[in-house]
Amino acid sequence: MEYNIPDLVKKALEAKQYAYVPYSGFAVGAALLCMDGEVVMGCNIENAAYSPTNCAERTAVFKAVSEGRRGFLAIAVAGDNNKYLAPCGVCRQVLLEFCSPDEFDVIFVKSETEYKVVKLGSLLPFAFSSADLQ
Repeated sequence: MEYNIPDLVKKALEAKQYAYVPYSGFAVGAALLCMDGEVVMGCNIENAAYSPTNCAERTAVFKAVSEGRRGFLAIAVAGDNNKYLAPCGVCRQVLLEFCSPDEFDVIFVKSETEYKVVKLGSLLPFAFSSADLQ
């Protein structure tokens, strides 16, 4: 399925405004494109105890899954650092649970006009997946 990358990038940048980041001050937004064309946004949500903090990517995935969605095409991730922002290792593992490593696009957003697109599999080589449990 073809999709509009600039629109997904804009949604990731928009999602940053909802971030709850009283400790780091580093807002991250994510926009997850579902197979049905719906875009689910997520932001990072910090916690004073730190470990309960949730990344923007996982917020978007968990929100989508909790609404019954299981098929995803791409995710755009934007942060406050004006650099290309990649998902952390935990988020990469969560994405792998629901997305094809060879087909799912991860978009690192630097700005509305600057971004890089990579396949999930390139971010998590030799990944542990459900196939390893067989």
